[in-house]
Amino acid sequence: MPSDSVITLERFNESHIEGITALYNDPAVARQVLQMPFQSTEVWRQRLMADNERAVKLVALYQGSVIGNIGLEQFSRIRRSHAGSFGMAVAVAWQGKGVGSKLLAAALDIADNWMNLQRVELSVYADNEAAIGLYQKFGFETEGLFRDYAVRDGRLVDTLSMARLRRTLKAD
Repeated sequence: MPSDSVITLERFNESHIEGITALYNDPAVARQVLQMPFQSTEVWRQRLMADNERAVKLVALYQGSVIGNIGLEQFSRIRRSHAGSFGMAVAVAWQGKGVGSKLLAAALDIADNWMNLQRVELSVYADNEAAIGLYQKFGFETEGLFRDYAVRDGRLVDTLSMARLRRTLKAD
């Protein structure tokens, strides 16, 4: 497998729409995220057009092909503007090879140093041990369990609510 240095990150743009569509239409990826399967490129084009200053969407590329994605969004409500959430996906062939770490590190750098977010939250399927391990590596802690949160493979499944608070990361 190629080294981490040949994986590049870019802001999601029109040239990535086909790759993003293919990534999220992979059945193994679709079952781990809250996206519906068989989405069209037009769905992703509309999401790209909805770009705003409170949202950052990045793609991971290998030789020009999309192998991962992360979207970070600061909450728009004034009393929640110190917080944001993200969602991400990594192509199956690239899982466990540092792509998720690279995407998450970049998004958290933006959250900390550009958006001044004090809290970043996420939800993850409770049985997705690899993703949970990645999030814990970056300081996320489990805050709660949502029982029967979403349908996956025709069954209701649980998710975990996780968050990373900047104040707990600082050594004062």
